[in-house]
Amino acid sequence: MPVIPPAAPADVPPADAAMPQDFDALLHQDPEVAGILLAESRRQSSTLQLIAAENFTSPAVLAALGSPLANKYAEGYPGARHHGGCEQADAAERVAVRRATTLFGAEHANVQPHSGSSAVLAAYAALLRPGDTVLAMGLAYGGHLTHGAPGNFSGRWFEFAGYGVDPDSGLIDYAQVRALARARRPKAIVCGSISYPRHPDYETFREIADEVGAYLIADTAHPMGLIAGGAAPSPVPYADVVCATTHKVLRGPRGGMILCGSELAERIDRAVFPFTQGGAQMHTVAAKAVAFGEAAAPAFAVYAHQVVAHARVLAAGLEAEGFEVATDSTDTHLVVVDPAPLGVDGRTARDRLMAAGMVLDTCALPYGDARGLRLGTAALTTQGMDEADVARVAVLFGAAVRERGDAGRLRSEVRELAERNPPYPG
Repeated sequence: MPVIPPAAPADVPPADAAMPQDFDALLHQDPEVAGILLAESRRQSSTLQLIAAENFTSPAVLAALGSPLANKYAEGYPGARHHGGCEQADAAERVAVRRATTLFGAEHANVQPHSGSSAVLAAYAALLRPGDTVLAMGLAYGGHLTHGAPGNFSGRWFEFAGYGVDPDSGLIDYAQVRALARARRPKAIVCGSISYPRHPDYETFREIADEVGAYLIADTAHPMGLIAGGAAPSPVPYADVVCATTHKVLRGPRGGMILCGSELAERIDRAVFPFTQGGAQMHTVAAKAVAFGEAAAPAFAVYAHQVVAHARVLAAGLEAEGFEVATDSTDTHLVVVDPAPLGVDGRTARDRLMAAGMVLDTCALPYGDARGLRLGTAALTTQGMDEADVARVAVLFGAAVRERGDAGRLRSEVRELAERNPPYPG
């Protein structure tokens, strides 16, 4: 049964809900920008969004993003702001914090980070000092920029050691993680990835961290929505700090959040403000509150499990099309494939897929310089696609990469499938 986006509140018009309610005013005042926004709305509605880090928010989340809280400066925290007139900003943030801690079973939540990277930066600032050693997934195996990329603050300020995956199974090699931890004695261990399609073993990571006296930081930017819906294990009982984004599967606004225990709450809060950020984006905080409320509803649990089911259907379909599927399948919304068996490299495959109307990313593949393809099923599921639709996506995917059949007809089929399942019905 397809899962549709949350219904719009009665006072939010359902028609073209991706556009702000006062769009007509923008159209008359600034037709150039209005045209860009309309074109983007049409692009999203006529192509398949397979980027694993993207999703469609509800009309209610969009309404909060376009609310008067966008005008409010609110440096500090509820009850201790540096600006006047923050009564409603305080109320919005308190609701977001309460909903986040309840949803994820955490003692403390900071909902102010502007992004997932900002959340990780704050976690490092709270727990580490420049020059400390950190153990994280190597960038070649799916580690994020904040896990030690040379051009990122993480690679410039800290000494990173990277763990990898087993070359045969593609799964995290926990023996290697333990050996590296014992050899390097890191101050923190980071578990999390942008392209690892299986669940991390948080309990084992906790044991390794305790053995070497390290903090455990869970970077759950990708699976946080699955965790909210009970479709993925939670790191909250095991990690000292959990960093996440509020978009992706969680289906909220673009932004970040941090969860931790009460003993680290003050350090985390001070690391966000005033150390790494100034004023919070209060309209985004309000939109996060809306998203947390939506994720607490029973329908979201159905959605999260269906995202995973769709990812497994997609993985099986792509394997049937001749792609090599990382770890043979997936536990999450992520599917990582190598198009090399089809005689195509990752970047060429991506370009062919883009020309056919399928939007996705390339990613690093372990043990080599080749690029693979990283897909996600969160947006397709939000659109209400069923398993037959997702299986059809895999067939279209294979046809596009092989350049099999008429290119115009293929693009038309992709457009028809997308428009039959609009992200904002109406």
